[in-house]
Amino acid sequence: MIAKFLKTWTFLVLAFFLSANALARGHEQLGVIAAKDLPKEARQTLVLIKQGGPFPYPKDGSVFRNYEGVLPKQKRGYYHEFTVKTPGARNRGARRIVTGGDPATSGEYYYTDDHYATFRRIKE
Repeated sequence: MIAKFLKTWTFLVLAFFLSANALARGHEQLGVIAAKDLPKEARQTLVLIKQGGPFPYPKDGSVFRNYEGVLPKQKRGYYHEFTVKTPGARNRGARRIVTGGDPATSGEYYYTDDHYATFRRIKE
């Protein structure tokens, strides 16, 4: 009886800590990367974003919905995504720059090289 109680209690405590960790996700996970340290393709994409295009991929500029919850919570339509070319990839690859606010002028830029699992805030 005591063993069953301890097993249940241990499970509940572990579940609490794991769920608290999952809820704590968000901008605490954001790293920072200097613009000069981005891959050259990402620096090129950043230039295109700031000048308003033209963009090489039809989905560039589309709304990024932040389903993963890694970026700070904002209303729908706040974030937009842009493809960063991946040399050798036959598709769009996993690299993106996501912008907050007005893409060309906000200065709020995030880089991901693992298809939205993690982001780093771009510092210029």
